[in-house]
Amino acid sequence: MPSAVANRYARALADIVLAPGSPLKPETAVAQLRAVEQLIAGSWELKNALLTPAIQTSKKCAVMGRLLDQIQVQGFVKNFVFVVIDRRRIGIIGEIREAFELLIDERLGFVRAEVASAAALDDRRRANLETELSRLTGKRMRLRFAVDAELLGGVVARIGSTMYDGSVRGQLQQMRKQLTGQMAE
Repeated sequence: MPSAVANRYARALADIVLAPGSPLKPETAVAQLRAVEQLIAGSWELKNALLTPAIQTSKKCAVMGRLLDQIQVQGFVKNFVFVVIDRRRIGIIGEIREAFELLIDERLGFVRAEVASAAALDDRRRANLETELSRLTGKRMRLRFAVDAELLGGVVARIGSTMYDGSVRGQLQQMRKQLTGQMAE
């Protein structure tokens, strides 16, 4: 869960990206922030230099500017990274990116769901599952898929605190409840 500080920075960037007339698409901003996060995480030396107060902010921004040009991060996101460096918050860039993604999804009307299945799902099944969950919730979905070896078969979807259990184990438990309920009558 992103911190309050990360949420504040994410909200500021989301306001800019989602402003009418903004030339930057939300998906592009998310991809660029993710690239910045990976760049920093991939180099201990860079991360250490950015976090060290002994190095001047102007030097940090100059180095980072050249690196951002190489990975084609431009405009709003590039300036945003400079602000984050200037405010000495680059250490939480991952939290900021996570909070930004959540805000963008929320403002664009998407709901996130985590889907676990016994085996990897093909594209057709993923699309069908997305359509069905959208129908159930009445909202557009962003699904994150994972394989869970403990499932016997089927899928389990978690949307917030709600669980949709379409697994074989879940169906067997439902049958057991129905059978024991009928026997008790």
